[in-house]
Amino acid sequence: MLAGMDTLPSRTLADPHAVTTLEQLAALYDPPRELVLRKVTDRLHAPTLGFIAASPFCLLATSGSKGVHCTPRGDAPGFVTALDDHTLALPDRRGNNRLDGLRDIIENPEVALLFLVPGAGEALRVNGTARITADPALRDRFIAQGKAPATVVIVAVREVYMQCAKSIMRSRLWDGRARPAGLPSMGELLAAHTGGGVEPVSYDAVAPARLVETMY
Repeated sequence: MLAGMDTLPSRTLADPHAVTTLEQLAALYDPPRELVLRKVTDRLHAPTLGFIAASPFCLLATSGSKGVHCTPRGDAPGFVTALDDHTLALPDRRGNNRLDGLRDIIENPEVALLFLVPGAGEALRVNGTARITADPALRDRFIAQGKAPATVVIVAVREVYMQCAKSIMRSRLWDGRARPAGLPSMGELLAAHTGGGVEPVSYDAVAPARLVETMY
């Protein structure tokens, strides 16, 4: 036993404040705004592709028989490529060969991706199903520094939506770093994802103040 472990409270002790039902959870939060519920799409629209093309980093979340894993994936901006407006291709660059995420995909194809762009507060979330391919032609599309990835993860997109900037702002993750020029705005992305349900210019005009007001 590690030093001090015997002084820790037992994990079996009941938490009188535990939240164990959907009803209890709902009672603790305000209901989501209508726009939050409507902002989900299943297509990779042009603004979405622009955000992905500017992203040098994403997180891949998977789940298998050994539990859940969240693995970082990164390369030059645009390293994740759209094959069509419902499909993404993610090269599996050289790593430590644990293959946690890839093993999970073989057992359970459900995956989630979170894309970040340095300097941008928003994050792009993608949910879908994945498969792994060693197709030589596809691997050759992702050659970098003379080396092709061993495999490529193909993600069939089911849900695409933007996450607002609050977490990035609270963490000050990009403090001092400017937003990339030409990157689609949150309003432009929401307009695409809602089929024109948001007017981009007016949304972007009031968004900064609203984010500050609702930060905590």
